Amino acid sequence: MTHASMLKARRQNQKHQRELEVEAKQAKRLAKQAAAGPLVKKDKKVKKEKVATEKVKPTKVKKVKLSKEELGRQESKKGKAGDGK
Repeated sequence: MTHASMLKARRQNQKHQRELEVEAKQAKRLAKQAAAGPLVKKDKKVKKEKVATEKVKPTKVKKVKLSKEELGRQESKKGKAGDGK
């Protein structure tokens, strides 16, 4: 036999061996599945209902209008602060 034909025979042998191994694995897997029995579907998980939290609206505070006296005091304070510039 020539070198090339020996390599070809070796590759064919390897391919044949690989096919046998694959078939053996599949047979083993099928046997395992058969021993396990029929498949039982799992029940779906029950989703928890989301409880909607109530949003509490902040109470608005009405602004109290200042009396004329208090407005006058604030204006005088502003005037004094501006004099220093």
